[in-house]
Amino acid sequence: MKETLRIVVVAPDLAVTEAGDEHAVLQAERSRALRIGLLENNFNLVATLPADVFLSERIAQLQPDLIIVDAESEARDALEHVVMATRDARRPIVMFTNDDDTSHVKDAVAAGVSAYIVAGLAPQRIRPILDVAMARFQHEQALRAELADARTELKDRKTIDRAKGLLMQRQGLTEQAAYEKLRKTAMDKGLKLGDVAQRMLDVMELLG
Repeated sequence: MKETLRIVVVAPDLAVTEAGDEHAVLQAERSRALRIGLLENNFNLVATLPADVFLSERIAQLQPDLIIVDAESEARDALEHVVMATRDARRPIVMFTNDDDTSHVKDAVAAGVSAYIVAGLAPQRIRPILDVAMARFQHEQALRAELADARTELKDRKTIDRAKGLLMQRQGLTEQAAYEKLRKTAMDKGLKLGDVAQRMLDVMELLG
C-alpha cells in the first residue's frame, strides 16, 4: 500500500456535551486514537466527516482511496450513509467499532464493507487491517469486472445469433454468410460485432 493513501474517516460529532457522558468520552477518545494511528502509519487523513445527507457530495469532492467508518450505536445508520455515498464509485470501506453486537456484520459485508473490526484500534494493527481491506476490495472488483465481461459476452452472443437469424430469414443467407456480413460491417465501421448486431436488429424492428 502506498504511503499517500487518501483516507476519509466517517465519525459522529466528537463534542462531549456532558461531563458525565462516559460513552461520549470513550467515543471521542477512540476517534482521536484512530486519527493518531493513521497519522503514525503515514496515511493521508484528508477529512473526518459526519454521516449526514452531505456525505455523498463531500466524498465526491475529496475522492478518497479508502473510507473508515468509526461508529458504535449508530453504526447501521452511518454505514447506510456511506454505502449510498459510494454506490456510483465504489471504494473500500473499513468499519471500526467497540460494539460487541455483531448481528449486523453480515449485512455490513453484503453492503460492501471490506473489513469489520471490533475493538481493533491499536496503532500497530491499523496498517495490516487497511492492507487486507484494500487487497480484498481489489480482488472483489476484479471478480465483478470478470462477471460483467462474461454477462456482456453472453448478451452479445445472443444478440449476434438473433441478427444472424433475421439475415438468414430475410435475405436467404446461410448462417456463415450472415455472420460474415455482420463481421464485415463491424470491421468497416470500426464497431464491435455485438453493437452492429444490435443496430441491425433495431433497424429491422423499425422497418417491421
